[in-house]
Amino acid sequence: MKILDWYILKRYLLTFTMLLLLFIPIMITVHLAEKIGKILENEVPLSEVLIYFLDFTIYFTYLLFPLFLFISVIWFTSKLANNTEVIAFLSSGVSFTRFLRPYLMGAVVIAIFSLILGMILAPKASEGFNDFSYKYLKKGRKAVNNTNVFRQINDNEVIYVSSFDVKNNYGRNFTLEHFDNNKLTYKITATTIKYLEKDTIYRLQDWVKRDILENEDKIEFLRRKDTLFDFKVKELIPVIYAAETKTYGDLKRFIEAEEAKGSSDVGRFKLVLYRKWSLPVSVFILTIIAVAVSSIKRRGGMGVNLAVGICIAMVFVFFDKIFGVMAEQSDFPPLIAVWFPNVIFGILAVYLLYNAKR
Repeated sequence: MKILDWYILKRYLLTFTMLLLLFIPIMITVHLAEKIGKILENEVPLSEVLIYFLDFTIYFTYLLFPLFLFISVIWFTSKLANNTEVIAFLSSGVSFTRFLRPYLMGAVVIAIFSLILGMILAPKASEGFNDFSYKYLKKGRKAVNNTNVFRQINDNEVIYVSSFDVKNNYGRNFTLEHFDNNKLTYKITATTIKYLEKDTIYRLQDWVKRDILENEDKIEFLRRKDTLFDFKVKELIPVIYAAETKTYGDLKRFIEAEEAKGSSDVGRFKLVLYRKWSLPVSVFILTIIAVAVSSIKRRGGMGVNLAVGICIAMVFVFFDKIFGVMAEQSDFPPLIAVWFPNVIFGILAVYLLYNAKR
């Protein structure tokens, strides 16, 4: 049986690798054809373009990992079935569960690779890919949510700006509220706030401070006020894709800080965190489904198996995207949004496996 295990495991890993090597040049070619006009228009240096496409390759390989895996397993298992090799294996007394074992061994290897990719390599690639995109390819589009910004900057203070221009470090309708023991003690307002990077200070126009006293309020007014605050501009409004650019440990700390600041994007950030673990699990689920679907020799041959497999893969991606959008745009729990497709397709995998055994 070790010969059979090694034979299937080798085909599993080799087919997956060859499919990646086949699709990566296609992805790069299609993307380059789409973006070449903007790249030439902005006169982007060749070195930056090459680094961008390296980041693009890693970024999209990680995103399309389940699809590549599913198609590769469908492909080579269908070839085994068409050559009656699966029938020969099972007729020799090998149970279907035993026949599945080398596939699961291969899934372990791929799952470990996806963990390394998601925890370490993909975040760095995502940062380079998105930075390049917003710098050269998406000019005019915002990489931050810079309207109605509400943040808790420390244990006692919260701030608000109606809008903030990250490029010029300039905000409108600024408010800072200071609390002691959950009681408002003073409030600062200004029509505009600007960060002066050279002097590392904030300049406020039409500065007003209201001290909340026991008997009466004390109000101070200045046309202009230069001061220091306990927050940095980059921390005030992180980029939309900030969570994708952080390794697992940094991402957990980032989410904790964003929750403390009252960020409205915490749901989006948690989606990224939970997907780092859900993707390796989906490797096993999709492997079982692919084997169960393609191990049967059908009248239509490999084409039918591929068609069925691609349909299932598309439904999986559809579920993943739909629930992801629900978590981003509403109060739908990110944990459920990420794991629900795995649960549904896990049940499907058990059902297909049971019928394949029969």
